[in-house]
Amino acid sequence: MSAGKNTLTLRADTAAADRFFDSLVEVSEEAVRAAAQAGAQVLYNEVKRNVERIGMESGNLRRAIYQVFSADNSGPGRAVYHVSWNVNKAPHGHLLEYGHLQRYKHYRGNDGRIRPMVRPGMEGRPKPGRRASQDAKDAYWVPLPGGPRQVAARPFVRPAAAKFPDAQAAMEGEYLRFINEGPLGGRR
Repeated sequence: MSAGKNTLTLRADTAAADRFFDSLVEVSEEAVRAAAQAGAQVLYNEVKRNVERIGMESGNLRRAIYQVFSADNSGPGRAVYHVSWNVNKAPHGHLLEYGHLQRYKHYRGNDGRIRPMVRPGMEGRPKPGRRASQDAKDAYWVPLPGGPRQVAARPFVRPAAAKFPDAQAAMEGEYLRFINEGPLGGRR
């Protein structure tokens, strides 16, 4: 410290403070992802519970539920996780989640899969494509007597939104825990 006629000069080494604040930013970035995962875990667990409530035929839907970090949608101070189901493992998931219109009779094959019944005489012929006319589809598959019926939705992802407050609380708790165990709490 030196003093001039009308000047007071203080010199301080701020390198330690700079390192502290840099580590605080680094830990805060790490905490964001940990907090987002804690919230995603709450929602993931609820989706799994909802699938269990529906009941299982094969268990494919239960095994298809996932949570995954989305690097494409995440960035500095932002971590995004997706909770959903793998449509390749459980292509019927959307039928349960949103409901559907059933037009044709179905049967369970020897492999356990449920398929629409093919009209007698149409076996071995190529099945109509997605964009085929309704008449072409009706000529190939066996329609339900009395016409199509609406199959009600049995949602399992959308009701998990009711757990958003719990997910937010888990995120806040994890963020604070992570920060408190960091530079302020002696973690580093």
